[in-house]
This record gives sequence, structure tokens and C-alpha cells, in this order.
Amino acid sequence: MTKQEARLKAKALVAKMTAEEKMSQLLYNSPAIERLGIKEHNWWNEGSHGVARAGTATVFPHAIAMAATFDPELINTVADVISTEGRAKYNKHVEYNDFDIFKGLTFWAPNINIFRDPRWGRGQETFGEDPFLTASLGIAFVKGIQGEGEFLKAAACSKHFAGHSGPENERHGFDAKISEHDLFETYLPAFEKTVKSGVIGVMGAYNRTNGEPCCAHSYLMEDILRKRWNFDGYFVSDCGALNDIYEHHKYAETKAEAAAVALKRGCDLNCGQTYAYLIDAYEQDLITEEEITTAAERVYTIRFLLGEFEKNRPYSDIPYSALDCKAHRALNLKTAEQCPVLLKNDAFLPLDKNTDKRIAIVGPNAQSVTALEGNYNGYASEYVTIADGVRRVFTNADISVERGCNYCHENTNDWSGFANMISDGVAAASEADITVLALGLDCSIEGEDTGFDNDYTAGGDKKTLYLPATQQKLAEAVCDACDNVVVVLMCGSSVDVGEKVRNHAKAIIHAWYPGALGGLAVANILSGKANPCGKLPVTIYSGNHKLPDFKDYSMQGKTYRYIEGDALYPFGYGLSYTSYAYADAKVKIENDDALTVSVDVANTGKTDGKEIVQIYASFTDSRTYTPHYQLCAVKSVNLKAGEKVTVELNVDKYWLKAVDENGERITPDGKITLYIGGHQPDNVSNALLGYACEKIEL
Repeated sequence: MTKQEARLKAKALVAKMTAEEKMSQLLYNSPAIERLGIKEHNWWNEGSHGVARAGTATVFPHAIAMAATFDPELINTVADVISTEGRAKYNKHVEYNDFDIFKGLTFWAPNINIFRDPRWGRGQETFGEDPFLTASLGIAFVKGIQGEGEFLKAAACSKHFAGHSGPENERHGFDAKISEHDLFETYLPAFEKTVKSGVIGVMGAYNRTNGEPCCAHSYLMEDILRKRWNFDGYFVSDCGALNDIYEHHKYAETKAEAAAVALKRGCDLNCGQTYAYLIDAYEQDLITEEEITTAAERVYTIRFLLGEFEKNRPYSDIPYSALDCKAHRALNLKTAEQCPVLLKNDAFLPLDKNTDKRIAIVGPNAQSVTALEGNYNGYASEYVTIADGVRRVFTNADISVERGCNYCHENTNDWSGFANMISDGVAAASEADITVLALGLDCSIEGEDTGFDNDYTAGGDKKTLYLPATQQKLAEAVCDACDNVVVVLMCGSSVDVGEKVRNHAKAIIHAWYPGALGGLAVANILSGKANPCGKLPVTIYSGNHKLPDFKDYSMQGKTYRYIEGDALYPFGYGLSYTSYAYADAKVKIENDDALTVSVDVANTGKTDGKEIVQIYASFTDSRTYTPHYQLCAVKSVNLKAGEKVTVELNVDKYWLKAVDENGERITPDGKITLYIGGHQPDNVSNALLGYACEKIEL
């Protein structure tokens, strides 16, 4: 069914509704209209890394972990599985007349906000700090969710539009002040690219941006989204965001006025209950029936595109047995093996899987299922923690496990004289030949608007880039007790384990929130069964790095593109068990819109591996300020030991433009230089990986 056909069907059906019935359909929990044969419909579903909150589903690595693959094709495949499992659930829910929340086909994902500041608690839900990477993975995810068939397989939704990335505890009333330059260079490109690639939904943010609430924003919603980008899908508020318009933003005096201004500016659907006051707004002549009709037609266009009203419903042959099935678990493990980033390796890894040495797994994430899941998660049929994975892979080893401490609160177990568990963790490490330190956070520590503050976080946002103090104490004590320490960090952001631990550890792996089978994936990397290939989608800062004010939305001093000083581990960085060499980079084809770059890539080591080829652009003598470097192309290549191939990458010239103070993309006045390699061309990356990128001057 084409969009035009769906629109015509929607128009015809909506025309049969009364004004009150149309308004009722603009709430996320839309009631049935029995006289028209319309069943109740709940729009709210989540699926950022698996069908969430509705029973069994494959729990893939969280979005920030998948971003570390730098692999749009893989993310597209994962998203296709998510929509397959969504259809499997939906087919049975319809059969059993279950139209409850989290049961439908409108997934409010992906989150394509820019992870502009490492303290933000929701950064784990994003594809990282870079506009190009976020746009590329966002497009791949959207296409995987929506499918290529006659009907939408499921509906994707790019969120949160726009300028949303903390602070969490102020998001309902916060005003993000963003220049036109930063808006169009950093915050909007991923939205523009996913909209122009066909995403069917866009969700507005809680906050204001430059004075106007994001779910009632004349400039963002009307001028940019609808007029400039020609978006013809549906716009939904974040949950409760319309309530914020009058209660926290004080942008409207009543609920009816809040509902009216949101509807007039193009918010078609309300996640929340403020649109229950559309009737008051209508009776007060704050809105017209034509405006109500337009919104109703948009939301019903989506329902027709999903095939809800078809006699033979599309994708109805997908069985319930598809959920977390053998094939999907295999893809999950494959994905999880490609997400971890090897930050350090003193020629210590991989370990011999047949070793009979004593291995201690110590730390609060040693046996944590929550740290596998991240947030916005489903419930897998099987979980493999770090301890479980090490037991499965190192079957001859003598393995002990100790939690060693809590995530943050050292005295949680303070009763009968028992104040902490650090001595137990140190005891296990002291008798071990190798200690795996399973450190990090979970979504109760860094997360979405947690509603509480402690020494480490404020509303889910971190106050420091170091580990929580109790974990730091454990880690340092373990390093004193055991010579051979491997640190495995499970968290969704930049965390520094401190100089003492960094220097002592033989290896450090950033494993993110790696999904249900994440512990097995990490163990496979420890043993060498899997060769690490993940690259950092965010900058890892030193814990004492001076960051700008968290509330300052200017990009100056933020992310690899505008960092002041050096990163601890830079964006785009990641080690492997093999080595790669680059040569003979050149522009092969060029036209007005794009150019093709070719480069020879060789695996110069003794291990097969997957390399992420990256191209960065830099600008000199521009009339406007520009990033140090801007990622503009990526491509994955699998290479056998000793193999050399020529890789071609397409560079969209959109990413070779400078953005002026008015937000316009312009051809830079000066020189454009392209850098091609397995990392960005900064001095820290060059030193850590031991080679400089190939260079082309355009």
C-alpha cells in the first residue's frame, strides 16, 4: 500500500467520525469506535534494542553498544529481527484481543539525540556523540524496523526532537539554548537524514529549545520538519510532555490552551492525557475541526500502512516461536561480540581457553543481569552474565566469584557489623592467577529521570567521570592483591577507572550494556574465539578532564569534534588482536553530491579480524568555526590474517560542508583534508594505535 492510498483510506474513515471521536483518537491509548468497527489501539511501544516490556524477546546489546560496531548493515539486520518479533507478538495479541500498552507495532525508537556530554544518563539509548554515525545507524535501524514490503512491517520513530540530552532532573522545564550553527551542524542532521529516508514517526522532546516547548515548537515542527524537510508522517509527544507546556514551561495557562497550541503546531498524537482537554479547546474555539481532522488523518494513515484493517493482515504468518529463537540468539551473540571495545592490551589477551589457572571474577557486574539489559529492555529467555560466560568458555579453570562491593552505596549491607564486601573481593583476587574485574554501572545508577540524587548521580546524570568511590576502592585493592588483572567495564558512557587501575591492568575492555548473551560474548573475546573490533562511539575522558557546564548546549569543548585538550581514549578508537595497515588512498569518483574514496587495507597480523575503515574531514580557513575532525564515512571489512583488499567508501558531500552562523551548509572557503584509517587522526589515536591515517587533500 502506498502512502497516498493509505491517506485516502484514512481520509475516508476519519470523515465518518464525529469531532469528539476524532479527538479521542489523538490519545496514545485510543479507544474503540465500535460503530465503525475500529478496535482500541495503544500506540506506546518500545524497541530500541529488542521488543521491550512485554514478555520474552531477544535482548540485543543496548543502542550505545551497537553504535560501537560502526556497522549500519549489522544494525539494519538487528532492527529487522526486532520488527519480526514485534509482529510475532502482535499477531497473537490481536488473536487474543489484547490491545494493551507495549503490544502494538509503533515503536518509539530510535533515540537519535546526540550524546553531547558524558554525564548524561540517557546517553546509553543513543548511537553516540557523532552526527554522521548517529544518522547512518539511525537510517539503518529505521529501514530494518519498517521493512521494504507493501505494508510497514512496524513503525519507527526518531526521537527526541530536538535538542535533548540532559539534564534529566530539569528536563520538564529546561530551556536548551542552541545557536543556529550548532543546531544544524550537530543536533538536527540525524533527524533530517532519517526523515528524508522515510521514518514514519517523530517524537518531540520534553524540554524547550530556544524558548518554545519542543512539542509545540513553531520553528522546529512547522518550519523545519514539515516545510523544509517535507515530513509527512505522524508527530507524537514524549510521555507527559504536553502537560509540561502549562505546568512547568508556563507556556500556556490551561490544559486546554496547552493542548491547542500543540495541535496547531503539528503534534498529532499525545502520549499522556492532555489531549483529553481538546474538547475544551474546541468548545472555546482555540482549535478548528479542520486541525483535528488533519491530525486524525495522519495517525490513521499509519494504521492503514501497518495493515491493521486488511482482511488478510500482512506478516500474519510470523509465528510466536520466532521470539528469542535459536537464529535470533545467534545474531544476538554475533552482535554482542562486535560491540566491546578493547581499550588496552599489554599483550596479555587472548587467554588460553584450556588454561587450568585460577580465575577470580570480582565486582558488582560479575553476575548482574540488569547490567546486561540496559534500559528500555525486554526479557530474554536466557541470560549469560560475565561469570556465567567465563565458566562456559574456560571449562578447565578453577573459577571463583565475588561481588566485592555495591555499585555506589558502600554500606548497604551494614548490619551485624558487616559494612562492605571489599575484603571478600580482595581475598578472591589474592589467590587467583587472573582476576577479571567486572565494574561499571547499570540503569538504576545512570538512567532516565531517576527522581533521586546521591553522591554519584543527579536524577540519573553522573556527577563525575570516575567510577563510584566504593568501586574505585575495590579496584585499587584488587590491583594490589593480584598481578594479572583484566578490567571489564559495563556501562553506557565514559567512565575512567583511575590512573592506578589503568596502569596496573593488563587489559581493559569497555563492554557497554551488552545484551542477554553479553557475558558469553565477553568470555569469547577473553579467550580469542572472538577478535574485538568495536570502536568508541563516544570520547572516553580522563576523570579530571574539565568539561563545560552540563547545561550549556554550545558544542565548544564537547565531543571529539570540539574537545579542548586530549581524550583519554578518543572517539573511533579500539584495539584488535591483529594489526592493520593502510596505503594508496585516493579519490576514485567524484560528482556534485558525493565522492568515492578507495584505500588498500591489509591485515598485517596473525589473526583474522574485522576492521572498521573510517574517513574524517577537516577544514582550514573556513569563514565559520568547524570541528577538529568530522566523521564522514565508515565501512566494515573482514580480513584473513595476511590478506589485503581495496576498500571503497562513498562520502556524501553533505558532510563536507561547513555550517555558517545561520545554519546553512556552505562550501568551505579553504582546504578540505580527508583522513582515512582505523581511527580519527588525532595525536592520541596515532600514538595508541601506532600509525597515522592516510591523507587526501581535496
